[in-house]
Amino acid sequence: MEAKRQHIALLGSTGSIGTQTLDVVRAYPELFCVEMLAAGTNWEALARQAIEFEPDAVVIADEAGYEPLSAALAHLPIKVYAGAEAAEASVVSTAVDTVVSAMVGFAGLAPTLAAVRAGKKIALANKETLVVAGELVMEEARRHKAPIVPVDSEHSAIFQCLVGEKSSAVKRLVLTASGGAFRDVPAAELGRMTAEEALRHPCWEMGKKITVDCATMMNKGFEVIEARWLFDMPADRIDVVVHPQSAIHSFVEFEDGAFKAQIGVPDMRLPIQYALTFPYRLPVRGAKAFDPVLCGGLTFSVPDEAKYPCLGLAYDVLRGDYGRGGGCVMNAANEVAVAAFLEGRIRFTDIYPIVRRALETVAAEAEIPERGATMADYAALDAEVRRRVGEDLPA
Repeated sequence: MEAKRQHIALLGSTGSIGTQTLDVVRAYPELFCVEMLAAGTNWEALARQAIEFEPDAVVIADEAGYEPLSAALAHLPIKVYAGAEAAEASVVSTAVDTVVSAMVGFAGLAPTLAAVRAGKKIALANKETLVVAGELVMEEARRHKAPIVPVDSEHSAIFQCLVGEKSSAVKRLVLTASGGAFRDVPAAELGRMTAEEALRHPCWEMGKKITVDCATMMNKGFEVIEARWLFDMPADRIDVVVHPQSAIHSFVEFEDGAFKAQIGVPDMRLPIQYALTFPYRLPVRGAKAFDPVLCGGLTFSVPDEAKYPCLGLAYDVLRGDYGRGGGCVMNAANEVAVAAFLEGRIRFTDIYPIVRRALETVAAEAEIPERGATMADYAALDAEVRRRVGEDLPA
């Protein structure tokens, strides 16, 4: 592999993807250097990371964390910033080669878009960036020649299967889904499931929000939309299958009937490292090796529409049933609803109706222009959805 070190800006450094990205950096310090770390509210964890990796700058989105973070790093020559805008300013630094976009939710869109416009390589783990503004982001990526390499395990799998293939030969993309924490729970019993139960994912260790999204399969719906933009594939050529073993991370069917699949252990360090080192491959230090003999049987099934209505809702959004702002509305409503569920204010089965209602009301009024849409357009719509959904929820 080329000896030149990549200088990384890591958005969402204290989350699941962020901490595993730093595992990769620890494993290959000769290949990677951390220039910037950004987190939302966890200034203590951010301080520990900064002390270890000594980046040029750190950013804490929650301004209340600025003073304690500054005090914790006062003995080091590290610049400390606060506020959402600071992350946008930091990723465009000439010292940064690669931006790992691992912030959760809408918050990751603005800094990722700024990095794209600066022509940075993007290792994309924030699927909401493309769910909300896929057309804008991909158009800007083409204009500024900013490569986007997916980090999500499913999109990384498809990306790997497509390397060396002509897009004209692709018949369809198939995303695999674990089925989430409630895979084996009857649909009639979902209303009594608690947040604690929803967070017990059977295969992956992830953050709270994405783990709940896996249980509703909203996360898979988001991935369908993300795949549409990453691989320029229409909705009717993207399918989802439930694959409980989580061994095959996704596959591609070609026009001649051949399938290519990417298979491996459910360890996010593999797709993270691949995104950083592409087109090269290196050993993932510390990762378990996949043993097909011990894997057992591999099974696949069609998702239960009654149990996972959020998946169908995402397809409706992708097909344009809710207008150009549908993805933005769906994401904002889902973020508010999932937060309310985690706080115990609504039931698990309330998430889908809340999102659907937002799409049927706010999306109909959304004003995302057909051409020339801006970040301000999406930010305004996002704020309006959060306000209106929040007003309807119990305190």
